[in-house]
Amino acid sequence: MNKQQLKNIKVQNDYFEFKSKYYDFSNIQPLNNVKLISVNKKALELIGLNQDYVDEQEIVKLLNGQLHLKDSKPYSMVYAGHQFGYFVPQLGDGRAINLGSINNWHLQLKGIGITKYSRSGDGRAVLRSSIREYLMSEAMYGLNIPTTRALAIIGSNHIVYRDMGIETGSIVLRLSPSWIRIGTFEYFYTQESLEDLTQLANFVIKQNYPHLEDIKEQKYEKLFYEIVNNTASLLAKWQSYGFMHGVMNTDNMSVAAVTIDYGPFAFMDSFKMDTICNHTDKHGRYSFENQPLIAQWNLSSLATAFSPLVKNQEILDEYIRLFLHLYKKYYYELMNKRLGLDINISKDSNSALIKELLKILQGCEVDYNLFFRRLSANDDSQIFELCRYPDVMQDWLDKYKTIRDSQDKDFENIARDINKINPKYILKNYIIQEAIDKAEAGDFSLVNDLLNIAQNPFDEHKEFGHYAKPTPKKFNNIKLSCSS
Repeated sequence: MNKQQLKNIKVQNDYFEFKSKYYDFSNIQPLNNVKLISVNKKALELIGLNQDYVDEQEIVKLLNGQLHLKDSKPYSMVYAGHQFGYFVPQLGDGRAINLGSINNWHLQLKGIGITKYSRSGDGRAVLRSSIREYLMSEAMYGLNIPTTRALAIIGSNHIVYRDMGIETGSIVLRLSPSWIRIGTFEYFYTQESLEDLTQLANFVIKQNYPHLEDIKEQKYEKLFYEIVNNTASLLAKWQSYGFMHGVMNTDNMSVAAVTIDYGPFAFMDSFKMDTICNHTDKHGRYSFENQPLIAQWNLSSLATAFSPLVKNQEILDEYIRLFLHLYKKYYYELMNKRLGLDINISKDSNSALIKELLKILQGCEVDYNLFFRRLSANDDSQIFELCRYPDVMQDWLDKYKTIRDSQDKDFENIARDINKINPKYILKNYIIQEAIDKAEAGDFSLVNDLLNIAQNPFDEHKEFGHYAKPTPKKFNNIKLSCSS
């Protein structure tokens, strides 16, 4: 089979149906002396490509703006957003350019230089943050958490200045089922054009909620409910796996309810409800325990933007009030699965047992995700190895086993179910940092090894067994910067 020519791959540009004030044609500003760091075979397949038949140098040229896809007209999108609770009337793709869509996946390059919406920024992304996003988006995919995907990443010796000193520029090619944000609706709302706002809502329905296209009555109310419901499901998965986004501004929240814009994110190390992963978040607005409430707050902002579209604003308010109920429903379903429990046998979804567990995990300083994986061994000593206070954990384990053993399943099947939903490997920040350190020294091997682990977190990966151990104390729940 001959090599696939990227320049012959055709993209669609549906966003150009909007008035030009909602986007700006942008030029990609190439990096100096670029090199390929990694190509994601699974993401290539999403847009109909096969890694074995794609020229890697063409991928490098695509990411660096030296090769153009057929019919592609690179552009950046404008949007608004509430940042740490304060409304900013104009934001936008300050360092990202959209290339168009293939198979309903919207291609976007991040780190391409200054755009119309860069404000005071340089439009660049540094190597460390690019590697973090590249790996984490695939780790979320591996855990079945809705997310953008990462197709490839390049590095360079292009100098970029940050607070941490001189760094090098990098570009990631991201894929998403949508780049429309809550902040996009907020920006359209400020333009006071019902026609444009309606067009945006119809665009989102066509792209992400096509089952609503033929609805005649209360179409936009139903769209709003879908966004609320799907966001509740997304947050339940974040909380169940201990994922912290770090910057849940409305411009970083997708109306397609996928995880976007990876910045100072983290997976929980030892469990602590009030963990803050972003050191810019001085007051803990986006702490782990606040994430569901912030999602509800963000949806309230979306409801305001939806108000011209609906006849009855009260129904939107009702859906917002329903959000936490939906979130808890999905959350307890997931937590029961993580414990190997059948939610159908319990009227209260074992919520009291789970709440008690979270208090114990925090008090005993237990490595969060590792705890659930070790339940499949049915060996209390392996749990106690993770605990500062084993006696407290023993009481909970006794209650848990009583419920677990009352199920009409043998333990072998329960253990198998536990291992299907509880990963052996979680890409914690210290692990990703090791890949960054090697990459900055010119060795990209660990980036590619971690990519494989990220996409297959339930497998053994015996060579990397040390990553399945508790996080070293010096790296426990460290805070990160928004800088990238």
